[in-house]
Amino acid sequence: MKDHIVLISAGSNIGDKSENCRKGISALIRTKGALLLKESKFYKTGPVDYTDQDWFVNCAVKISTPLEPVELLTEIKRIESEAGRKKDAVRFGPRVLDLDIIFFDDQIIDQKIESDNLIIPHPRMHQRRFVLMPICDIDPSIIHPVFKKSIRILLAELDNSGQKVSEL
Repeated sequence: MKDHIVLISAGSNIGDKSENCRKGISALIRTKGALLLKESKFYKTGPVDYTDQDWFVNCAVKISTPLEPVELLTEIKRIESEAGRKKDAVRFGPRVLDLDIIFFDDQIIDQKIESDNLIIPHPRMHQRRFVLMPICDIDPSIIHPVFKKSIRILLAELDNSGQKVSEL
């Protein structure tokens, strides 16, 4: 079985936000055969899209895992649920824990799975400073397989649309 290199974004804006992210990452690493390769700094970030909510803490991790994309998504949903995440009442609203698969090797995936869509690379990551900055901490030279640009360039091209991000 081949191990895959995966970048995952973690975020929380309810309760002890940093601890929620740490626990989510720890639970992820405890999944079958996963290995933490690198972790970004933690960032305090203003909400995007639905702005009437508390600020988030965000980070990213690079892991190695034998799980296939659908298996990993299933584990992520389980971890979020065990952390106390309920079905989001408001799209992009408050959440105890949000784990998103940003990259899975250099694969491009768009697949319907039960009530979820598995889209990799993450469909909005190139518009999110709170995703791009932590991934730049890990490896700014990663090439987005659709846009064929590095994370560093995607971050530099991001307009200053009021996304507030600062290091914790």
